[in-house]
Amino acid sequence: MTDNQKVDILLLEDSAYDAELIMRAISKSGSSLAVRNLKDGAEGLEYLRTLQETRDEQPLRLPRLILLDLKMPKINGLEVLQALKSSPLTGYIPVVVFSSSQEHQDIIKCYELGANSYVTKPVDYESFINAINNMLQYWLSFNLSPFNRGM
Repeated sequence: MTDNQKVDILLLEDSAYDAELIMRAISKSGSSLAVRNLKDGAEGLEYLRTLQETRDEQPLRLPRLILLDLKMPKINGLEVLQALKSSPLTGYIPVVVFSSSQEHQDIIKCYELGANSYVTKPVDYESFINAINNMLQYWLSFNLSPFNRGM
């Protein structure tokens, strides 16, 4: 997937196993959602910076949803979340923190930084797949955002 292609979901996940499960759940849902998986926070912020820089040359193609892991290399999820929510360009994109952390301080900090939702990664396969499907249904079908323009 090139930078100028439409991306519905930006997945920031360093675990290859979790990323594969998420991609499989999206694929099995029968949707035609375009997903871009980046493995660390630095890649995610660079990707969004590149989109912003090229918006004069091509239509801006911001993701409709960002799924964000917290424990990532280079730039962690909290730093990514802070950067996303403090930017006028990306501040309105729904960000769902999808993390294995159940630490109360992580949950509080994410909401303080503007997370739209915090979901703990289930450990069993069926619950994991159901969590992804439920998140997608809510955030991309039911939730109205500034980016819903007859999609």
